[in-house]
Amino acid sequence: MELRPYQNDLIEKARNAYRHGARAPCIVLPCGGGKSVIVADIAKSATEKNNHVLFLVHRKELVDQIKCTFSWWGVDMTKCEVMMVQTASRRISKLAKPQLIITDENHHSKASTYRKIYEAFPNAKRIGVTATPVRLDGSGLGDVNDELVIGVSAKWLIENHYLAPYDYYAPSIADLTGIKIMHGEYETKSVEKAMLKTAVFGDAIKYYKHLAYGKQTICYCVSVKHSMAMADEFKFAGISAAHIDGSTPKEERDKIISDFRNGAIKILCNVDLISEGFDVPDCECVILLRPTKSLTLYIQQSMRCMRYKKNKRAVIIDHVGNYARFGMPDADREWTLESRKKSGEKREIENKVFVAQCPECFYTFEPPKFGRPVCPACGYVFPKKERSLDTEEAELQKITGFVLDYDSPEQCRNMQELNAYAKKMGYKKGWAYFRANREVLYDRGTQNSKSNTHITFRQMYSVPCECRQSLYERRTLL
Repeated sequence: MELRPYQNDLIEKARNAYRHGARAPCIVLPCGGGKSVIVADIAKSATEKNNHVLFLVHRKELVDQIKCTFSWWGVDMTKCEVMMVQTASRRISKLAKPQLIITDENHHSKASTYRKIYEAFPNAKRIGVTATPVRLDGSGLGDVNDELVIGVSAKWLIENHYLAPYDYYAPSIADLTGIKIMHGEYETKSVEKAMLKTAVFGDAIKYYKHLAYGKQTICYCVSVKHSMAMADEFKFAGISAAHIDGSTPKEERDKIISDFRNGAIKILCNVDLISEGFDVPDCECVILLRPTKSLTLYIQQSMRCMRYKKNKRAVIIDHVGNYARFGMPDADREWTLESRKKSGEKREIENKVFVAQCPECFYTFEPPKFGRPVCPACGYVFPKKERSLDTEEAELQKITGFVLDYDSPEQCRNMQELNAYAKKMGYKKGWAYFRANREVLYDRGTQNSKSNTHITFRQMYSVPCECRQSLYERRTLL
């Protein structure tokens, strides 16, 4: 068992931090960079010196996973306790006095439960690990850490074959206008309502088939209800899928994960169980159906499919425009212990500096600093006017659907495609709306004929999801 060179360098940097007076450094390394084996090696060194180690995790699902990694790495588990932070905070008086406290997913460490433990053992050295040393509210970790030990970038890991390269697509299916925000994050119930009343099921299935068919995929949903509905819709479309959440019995969950690993299940739907620290290395694609204002959550979820495998190319399908808020998953970011409280509007404007989306195929990428952007996927050359971010800001905020080359309006299936056709033909605004309300439009596989029923396009989308089922697969309801 050997660490990679960059992992050894990080450990040495952490030791140097202690030598120069630090008491609580934080190691920063991108998702998939191997933080677990780094802390396992640190814990091994500590236990070999007869020091007691306390390792804190924030989820019960991670306890057994970490214990397995530590045992495999040679950590003396008689001198190391792996515990949920909530459990440790309740049992402080019963805990063996640690000489070293290791905090997993260290961006959580400002919470009161962590602080209670730190204050109970003031003489213990501490070290944390995270991919994103920042809180949802923009506050830094300066209150709990005294130095950042920053490792290699995500781009470097991709270039050196430690992470898989990826393709990023952002077809839009959800209108987030008017969604409530609570405590800096989108409110779950209002997002769930918005997602369930749109054509989310059919579109998610359609684009999976188009962009990643057959790939092992994790689908991140808004709520348990939404996740279960998505799994059902994928299964109805003939694609093997399953839902798991924190309440799923361990035996059942282990069976589902095992089936996912061996390919018996193609789509694994969840809310946020499979994110921080949860190891599912066989994932090749992620579908983002949960909008978030958390950079940490975005990076954890979007990069879940980027574990390295020879000849692997990951696919990220972002249906909720998270890329517009945060930029690309592997974008270079400057980390600091200081707080960075910025308005959402200002943050989005900054992120748009390094994100471009192809209007032809949805491919989303980091444009060159100089010269006209060219889509790496389809070769579309961006017009000169789009080099000015000020003039294109509104278009970046609203993600449109695939612009397909239709010969007639009868081939269009929804308002997005009608609008795309109108734009192609140079029609005036309002044409698509008039056309949609004049007649029912069919999928391209139904002979593009008019129905004898006179249900309007708008009426069609007013049908409840549970009745409408998958609009993509079952437009025969009309």
